[in-house]
Amino acid sequence: MRAVIARERDAGAAGLSLAEMPYPHAAENDVIVRVHAAGFTRGELDWPSTWTDRAGRDRSPTIPGHELSGVVVELGYGTTGLTVGQRVFGLSDWARNGSLAEFTAVEARNLAPLPADVDHTVGAALPISGLTAWQGLFDHARLTTGQTVLVSGAAGAVGSIAVQLAREAGAVVIATGRARDRELVLGLGAQSFFDAEDVRDAGEVDVVFDVIGGDVLARSAELVRPGGTLVSVAMPPDVRPKDGRALFFVVEPDRARLADLVRRVRDGRLRVLVGEVRPLAEAADEYARKSAGPGRTIIKVAP
Repeated sequence: MRAVIARERDAGAAGLSLAEMPYPHAAENDVIVRVHAAGFTRGELDWPSTWTDRAGRDRSPTIPGHELSGVVVELGYGTTGLTVGQRVFGLSDWARNGSLAEFTAVEARNLAPLPADVDHTVGAALPISGLTAWQGLFDHARLTTGQTVLVSGAAGAVGSIAVQLAREAGAVVIATGRARDRELVLGLGAQSFFDAEDVRDAGEVDVVFDVIGGDVLARSAELVRPGGTLVSVAMPPDVRPKDGRALFFVVEPDRARLADLVRRVRDGRLRVLVGEVRPLAEAADEYARKSAGPGRTIIKVAP
């Protein structure tokens, strides 16, 4: 099968290439998915799990990418809950070969059924962004109706979903980002928008949901009122709100939540921003690029 592979850890995106790789093996409780569309995170080539298995052993050359949408073509021993021929979407495992390939082996519990009326590009754009937004807002920040939340990078893949979920939950949503994205973000439900440089003008908030890190995180942290919560998916915060909490987390697979999120997409309650769509042959080049605009860049694998 064709796949994008990374051979040398120190080479970064320049070390990626399109190559022939062996067809994957379906272990116990796995499925093999014929990948139709895949998503990736540009920083994942720096993650230790990209290069080693769960026991810490080197597994290069490695196939990156952790979001996928496709069709089940094979079941591993003991696999339940999914069937051959079923459309699915979800997360590939962090410490195994990923989704930038024509076929990939995935733990069945990491996948959810994809309805026939949801495009594979949307299915591939939803898992990390949707689960990160939900877990950050509700599992970790414990956001509730009437609270005020500041969402950084609100036009990005994660931030745009966080804005919509927080608004639907009855929170007051303040968004930050680039000035060019103001109308887009307000259209997603944010009540106010500030350029990242001017975020101090936003006033006090109960929750900061940060996807940027660095100076943006530092400026946003100053706005959390005593007893509030600062959540970042970009870096561990080095400040903590008075009498409050500050935390960093990594998204976890959740089949039930994926099913809930895709129902929201079908009902028109959640808009998934899909940015550029590129063929598998251009995936290596996409890692080296900075994000071109709002939404998630998706790699179209199957014709």
